[in-house]
Amino acid sequence: MTTVPVPGAELYVERAGDGPPLLSISGSGSALADGLRPAVLPFAKAFDVAGWDHRGLGQSTSDGSPVTMADFAADALAVADSLGWQEFSVFGVSFGGMVAQELAVTAPERVTRLVLGCTSAGGAGGSSYPLHERPDLAAMALLVDTRPGAAAGLMALMGSVRAVPKEPGYELQLQARRAHDVWDRLGRITAATLVQAGRYDGIAPPENSARIASRIEGSVLQEYEGGHAFYFQDGAAWDDAVAFLHEG
Repeated sequence: MTTVPVPGAELYVERAGDGPPLLSISGSGSALADGLRPAVLPFAKAFDVAGWDHRGLGQSTSDGSPVTMADFAADALAVADSLGWQEFSVFGVSFGGMVAQELAVTAPERVTRLVLGCTSAGGAGGSSYPLHERPDLAAMALLVDTRPGAAAGLMALMGSVRAVPKEPGYELQLQARRAHDVWDRLGRITAATLVQAGRYDGIAPPENSARIASRIEGSVLQEYEGGHAFYFQDGAAWDDAVAFLHEG
């Protein structure tokens, strides 16, 4: 573990595994301690994985200054630079997928392979559910998986999650989400790209993933039996992501 200074913040970084370099970018309101530490990800068996707490979340600090998605992408590059990685693969889920898109259009020469999970491009490509409306847990469960009856099971899984995630980092993420729009720039992405979506995702609907794939030359689109949490509902999702990254 280490820390990386960036303008307005200090990022807490963890690293695990051995192999080609891979940046793992997590979603809204989540910190490494919430379950996506590099050491527990399936990628760590075959990749050198680095993940970090977004500014203002977990063990990362923030001075509270407003930030954009470009700033979050710059954070990712700062982590890679601190590790001496000139080229690397990227796995981004939900909000992390938005950051990953911004990163891949800003510095396409540095991203070798890209996996985008349950995310949106913004603009004409469609936006993810506006979480700044801060739905309660019951409403969130209906969005995470839109199938009738699925909410009850999700509520049990989400029972320990707070209705209002940690501040100030969550609010900084919501600010960046509001203005997120890479739709007209997706054609800049040169990395081999896998776009993964849950068929019953009410936060980042699968049609948003289809639109992303339509704008990235040679990309692959795959859908899974699940909602916004399909990585934990359909075991094939992790396997496909690992296999795709291995192809490089």
